[in-house]
Amino acid sequence: MSERFDRTKRLLGAEAMEKLHNSHVAVFGIGGVGGHAVDALVRSGIGTITIVDSDEVAVSNINRQLIATEKSVGRKKVLAMKEHLLEVNPSVEVYVHDCFFLPETESEFDFAEYDYVIDAVDTITAKLALVEACENAQTPIISSMGAGNKLDPTAFEVTDIYKTSVCPLAKVMRRELKKRNIKHLKVVYSKEEPLEPIEDADFVSDEKRQRRATPGSIAFVPSVAGLILAGEVVKDLAKR
Repeated sequence: MSERFDRTKRLLGAEAMEKLHNSHVAVFGIGGVGGHAVDALVRSGIGTITIVDSDEVAVSNINRQLIATEKSVGRKKVLAMKEHLLEVNPSVEVYVHDCFFLPETESEFDFAEYDYVIDAVDTITAKLALVEACENAQTPIISSMGAGNKLDPTAFEVTDIYKTSVCPLAKVMRRELKKRNIKHLKVVYSKEEPLEPIEDADFVSDEKRQRRATPGSIAFVPSVAGLILAGEVVKDLAKR
């Protein structure tokens, strides 16, 4: 095992580190939450990573996304992230899917080849499709609930979807998963009441005011959610 993981091995032991090295984790969505999750996975010794996202790095990502810098603006997120991960650990295997995960792109993925899946996507349709795909393949999955419009990183909890409260996204997921007869889903969610985003009156049109406001976000909330996701995956894989 490389010296770069020596401090981790002192906590988990050599056998657990070997399990992590032999594990393949897929991260769907590598924005504010998923980007920090995949970085932590590679720094923890996961040997094979699949990353899925079709966005490009935007200036508006810089306030909270790990790979977003002046140099990376305009680049595909998956390519910028792969480059970053190989700088962290040149030996990690990184597979890239430059697409959004939706029911119509599901055929591009073999969920049976993953040892764990992290759901850090934004849409309910994609989240439900991911959970169903993992359920069918019997692959463990952990999902991130809403991190937008939040300011308290201490309010996150890890629990089953059916034990969640407060979070509007979790409420919808509970209802839809129940319809699909999916009885369990491990999630990271926040009990903090969402804040109302502040709009700049000088730049917001009446039409935009009538639509759903763009959520606010900050560096220290989605990053914490991502680190919690990664921590749960590493602990689960290390003890298998």
